[in-house]
Amino acid sequence: MDVTDKLKQLTKERGWTEYRLTKESKLPASTIANIFHHGTIPSIATLEILCNTFGLTLSQFFSENEMVSLSKDQENLLKKWSLLNTEQQKAFLKIFDTLK
Repeated sequence: MDVTDKLKQLTKERGWTEYRLTKESKLPASTIANIFHHGTIPSIATLEILCNTFGLTLSQFFSENEMVSLSKDQENLLKKWSLLNTEQQKAFLKIFDTLK
């Protein structure tokens, strides 16, 4: 698996630009540019930040097979979650906690 290709795929799936990925991850723009345009392989720490930004674990990032079977509603919820920025995700979690 090519790490750069996977990161590009995740960015594209969310309809994000490199700029949005930079803002969401809070990584320097040069780091994202080096990964996307210069073939730089991110460090584990950087990759973990990017995975967190996408709402994934490192294990999920590297998994080539579906690890968990999700219902259509769960898949839909996760797709919508991934479109939220960090502040929106925190706000949603606060609302969700009140529903428990």
